[in-house]
Amino acid sequence: MYKSRVVCFFSEAQSEQPIIYRLVKDYNLVINILKADINPRKEGYLVVELSGNREDYDSGIGFLKDLGVRVEPLSQTVVWQEENCVQCGACASFCPTGALAIDRSTMEISFDNSKCVVCGMCLDCCPTRAMTVHFNIGAPL
Repeated sequence: MYKSRVVCFFSEAQSEQPIIYRLVKDYNLVINILKADINPRKEGYLVVELSGNREDYDSGIGFLKDLGVRVEPLSQTVVWQEENCVQCGACASFCPTGALAIDRSTMEISFDNSKCVVCGMCLDCCPTRAMTVHFNIGAPL
């Protein structure tokens, strides 16, 4: 099973098409939507994790490119600025994957980046803004 995280940039015309449906149906890909943003002009981006066999993945990426969707690999970085953290635990209560957790014996927060899916929930609830998310976009695929 091959798995990769990518950012897909869509134009207005492309956002009106059932592209994700086609990736699932025609290319047997499993899609995990990590983040999406569509502006009022219906242009935007979609951060997804695609998984499937390598041949289907490559064919699905080719399908996106043929439609004119710009596809770039995603290298994500969530930064926990521990010095800004007041150990309130709000982030741990909202984190859906357990990447942010509270040790009940010490009541201290810990962060495991390998569990993070960059959902942004910690950004919204942290009163001191100790969490920041950086999307490092690479060269087009």
